[in-house]
Amino acid sequence: MFKPRYPTDVVERFLRYVTYDTQSDESSESFPSTKKQLVLLTSLKEELEALGLEDVTMDEWGYVFATVPSTSSKDNVPTIGWLAHVDTSPEMPGGGVEPIVHEAWNGDDIELPDAPDAVLRRSENPALEEQIGQDLITASGATLLGADNKAGVAEVVAAAGFLMAHPELEHGPIRVGFTPDEEIGRGANHFDVERFGASCAYTVDGENLGELQFETFSADGLVAVFKGRNCHPGFAEGKLVNALKAAGAFLAGLPAERSPEGTSGRRGFAHPYAIEGGVEDVRIRMILRDFDTAALDAHEAAVRAAAKDACDTFPGATVEFERSVQYRNMREILEDYPEVVENAREAIRRADLELRESAVRGGTDGSRLSFMGLPTPNVFAGEHNFHSRLEWVSVRDMHKAVETLVELARVWEERA
Repeated sequence: MFKPRYPTDVVERFLRYVTYDTQSDESSESFPSTKKQLVLLTSLKEELEALGLEDVTMDEWGYVFATVPSTSSKDNVPTIGWLAHVDTSPEMPGGGVEPIVHEAWNGDDIELPDAPDAVLRRSENPALEEQIGQDLITASGATLLGADNKAGVAEVVAAAGFLMAHPELEHGPIRVGFTPDEEIGRGANHFDVERFGASCAYTVDGENLGELQFETFSADGLVAVFKGRNCHPGFAEGKLVNALKAAGAFLAGLPAERSPEGTSGRRGFAHPYAIEGGVEDVRIRMILRDFDTAALDAHEAAVRAAAKDACDTFPGATVEFERSVQYRNMREILEDYPEVVENAREAIRRADLELRESAVRGGTDGSRLSFMGLPTPNVFAGEHNFHSRLEWVSVRDMHKAVETLVELARVWEERA
């Protein structure tokens, strides 16, 4: 049976954190988007104080910051940060989570008791091949588990607590931060980089054991507004222009080779994800994604071409576009801070893990924070099947994430 090098209470903390309903809400205009996130954030503040961390604060926006004080005799060790978000995805119920620990998993499919169609199948989850004999944690099938990102939250608290209990391990100052609303893209909206006070940070929000990510999509939002002309349908000949039909032709005409279901690897896409309206006007919300920021323009051009064809098919229909910046590929910043990535590589190696580097086909808080002056790659937390009732996490992987964080602190001290 796996025995952690740095024994902590990471699993016990995780099992408690997932019982908090912290679902964020994209339709809300408040920050955090839901008050229930503040319940866990307040509890985390109290836990950090109880562990003896210094400068523990919770600001008006709900961000919780704290410091693990330096134990190094050196005065030039950079301050690094560990970050995790407390909110869970609005795509799946997040209240009433009932975690189940499947001890020494034998490789059989796992049927979750509260949903007859919720079966975690080994054949559909390649990452499970590495987990035979390990303890796995799932929810009951009625909700997501919340490992994204409460696994990271538990790992950060456990690593901080371990260092506080072992002052003989030399490390520099470490800033700990917990944020709301990452799942709806607002996690960095009010993050005070100057007050956080770190030279770099690491989000603990990745998937596979030993994974390090320092490249993400660049992302823009795009809204297409189709306009028609309404009138009484009984007297509509030669008058009515149906924006719904133009919008439907537009959606059907979007190139399949630029869709998320038609791309993988380093290929980007244009993706419509919401529609509202009627005969007079229709709004279609879309996202543009690519690792090459300049390529976003090509995706928009393809979208515009499909829109023009749709309007030509329905004379009188018009379309307007609204584009907004969401985040950019963190690699554009991290290339200027090679030690931030290299020290993470070394920490993963010291945790006796195979280093796995991958690009995120999405974004993290670190994408925005890197461009706000805080270089922030992403390290693994062990979470799998994000935003799903089939979400799971491995107990071994959580312990290894804690070990990696501790080694990361030590590497920065040694190399100062």
